[in-house]
Amino acid sequence: MSITQEIKDSFKNGSAVTRLIYANIAIFVVIRLTETLIFLSGYESIIFSYLALPAKLELVLQHPWSILTYMFLHRDFLHIIFNLLWLYWMGKIFMSYFKPYQLVGVYLFGGIFGGVTFVLAYNLFPVFAAELPTAHLLGASASILAIITAVGTYAPNHVIYMPFIKEVKMKYVAIVSIVVYTISIGVTNSGGNIAHIGGAVLGFLFVLLNRRGIDITKWLESLQTWLKSMLKPKQKVHLSYKKTGNIDYDYNQGKSAKQKEINRILDKISKSSYDSLTGDEKQMLFKMDKD
Repeated sequence: MSITQEIKDSFKNGSAVTRLIYANIAIFVVIRLTETLIFLSGYESIIFSYLALPAKLELVLQHPWSILTYMFLHRDFLHIIFNLLWLYWMGKIFMSYFKPYQLVGVYLFGGIFGGVTFVLAYNLFPVFAAELPTAHLLGASASILAIITAVGTYAPNHVIYMPFIKEVKMKYVAIVSIVVYTISIGVTNSGGNIAHIGGAVLGFLFVLLNRRGIDITKWLESLQTWLKSMLKPKQKVHLSYKKTGNIDYDYNQGKSAKQKEINRILDKISKSSYDSLTGDEKQMLFKMDKD
């Protein structure tokens, strides 16, 4: 089996966590290779300016797709490795309490909520006025913090094992993450930290609404079912028709003729005895007796 086929099978048969990781890796590799080719051609790449989420509202309206694409976008290797390790680890825990489509939903909604929070903060707070025209957001961190917060809210006493600290409950992982990102807003990566807080809020709201019987990700399950039905190859139905009418008619006609011949032979015996029958007539009587 080729490497390409193995990857295809792994993606097709893998969990929601695997598919999200593959999507991030694929986008990262394609973009980095494309940027390398653009660099070698002597041009300046504009890929990130189109796919990253801009802070300026006018640019967001010009690139509305960026509210989705930014959460699958990573600029450097360490950035994507760190995020995907957390996604794998926390995604596995999330899947032990929720369904696959809910993981994808929290990832997407967490990213969207984080992106909206980022845009609103940069347009509302005067401290960001100087950065507003050029600020952009990228990375899966807001989506991942939404997953972490959802698990910490739903299963606060779920224990994980971390180096040097050993046993830690998920509620403390979520709380510490939120606190660290909040106090770091004024220190470094202000936009990213603001987006992280937005993702955390979404994770908390997801669990809160879920406990009240409201699943904001339910539409993804319906969409998944519809897509599977559309993409599933349709089996060709071969129909065969039997002309029963003529067959029945011929059968009945033959049976009637045979009965008339037998009646004639029996009538001949009653008039002239059995010995008067020909060889063929005797054979027919013999066959009739066997039937």
